[in-house]
Amino acid sequence: MKQKIVVLDGAAGNPGDISWEPLAKLGDLVVYDRTRLGDEMIERARDAQIVLTNKVPFSRETIEQLPELRYIGVIATGFNIVDIEAATEHGIVVTNVPAYSTASVAQIAIAHLLDITTGTAHYAEQTRQGVWSRCTDYTYWDRPFIELADKTMGIVGMGNIGTAVATIAHALGMNILAFSSKTPDQLPPFVAKAESLDDLFTRADVVSLHCPLTQETRRLVNARRLALMKPTAILINTSRGALIDEDALAVALKEGKLAAAALDVLNDEPPKADNPVTSLPNCHITPHLGWTSTEARIRLHKVLAANIESYLAGAPINVVN
Repeated sequence: MKQKIVVLDGAAGNPGDISWEPLAKLGDLVVYDRTRLGDEMIERARDAQIVLTNKVPFSRETIEQLPELRYIGVIATGFNIVDIEAATEHGIVVTNVPAYSTASVAQIAIAHLLDITTGTAHYAEQTRQGVWSRCTDYTYWDRPFIELADKTMGIVGMGNIGTAVATIAHALGMNILAFSSKTPDQLPPFVAKAESLDDLFTRADVVSLHCPLTQETRRLVNARRLALMKPTAILINTSRGALIDEDALAVALKEGKLAAAALDVLNDEPPKADNPVTSLPNCHITPHLGWTSTEARIRLHKVLAANIESYLAGAPINVVN
């Protein structure tokens, strides 16, 4: 008998441009674009043996209300939305999709860095507004153009994405400094290992965050650590919003203690109206876009199907518990 497969929030990663057919072949598939927490979530998942979720969380309380549930597939790499301990206690396999968005997330991190240092979007908009046309000289600039060659890129976390960002930054002529659990001989030859996080934040011209969100890394970037950074430095976060204390970041940016920040993730998504960083001119924010390239999402769906197929065959892969 086919098992029931329920997707709770399919629209987040698949607004209709990718086929669900590979999953439909594996069971009785029901796809919901969005699901509210509480009764609606419980009702939709109640009879399912396999549930897929992008951002709909599975707490212990939720898991205990779903006795038929045997498999939770996270439609992402990070799996902090699932109470792993509770899932394990109830014999539920939890899987994720690793490495599918490496190239895309690295690309958006570097895109932010290039935009901040060269002002491409700024000057394109000014040209549309006729600023260049009104110039006396053939060239025009109203802000510094910052060359990246010989600057130091500090990378926190040297997994797949951190390594990809390091590789691109190195190609731009940057010196790479990393904080990582890896030993120096496990890092690429062009990467130096920082003595500590504080050492990295003190020395880097650019700090890019590529580590998971855990109890140890929550608010990793706080007021004390921001105070260590050069006033000319740039902070990039394409990992998880809660790695940064946004109130402290807002103060640092307003007071000129930090030149700029580039964020593809925030503590609350979408951000609340009173978010302290969204209106700051030196805080460059994109709406959690790094994973959404068509190529990345196609890879994501292929691995989702492979995860379930392997689970049904009795040899689950990409298991996180």
